[in-house]
Amino acid sequence: MKLFLNILAISGSALFAGVLLAIGVLLGGHWKSLSAEAFLDSFIVYLPLIPRAIGVVGVVAILGLTGSVWLSWGEKEARTLWLLASASLAVLLIFTSVWFGPTNAQFAAKSLPLDQVTAKRDLWLMLHTVRIALAALSSVLGFLATNR
Repeated sequence: MKLFLNILAISGSALFAGVLLAIGVLLGGHWKSLSAEAFLDSFIVYLPLIPRAIGVVGVVAILGLTGSVWLSWGEKEARTLWLLASASLAVLLIFTSVWFGPTNAQFAAKSLPLDQVTAKRDLWLMLHTVRIALAALSSVLGFLATNR
């Protein structure tokens, strides 16, 4: 069971990073080529697809990390690494809900003045790289924890 949960934690976090990377590279590249108005129209089209992909890999990562922390509780080094991996994913999820959620809602509602859209989109893409790094870090820390 421990190995299975470790695999879920590591692969779930890596898949999370991969989904975020795909969003950043594929959609981000497309969105940067658009005018502010065209970006908002495109964002509305793709927004419903994003939570579907993130939700699946997020649940896998959370289940794996939770189980891995629980089952490694008696092993100090492994527990510390699993807790750090979990914290990395927790920071990602908090960051997503605190900043990306409201920003995505602004884009979807087209409530941002058009002259501010491009700068906010570029900030969105820059901060999105932090989310990719946090998910990847969670996976790497999980890998290190399994080797303790």
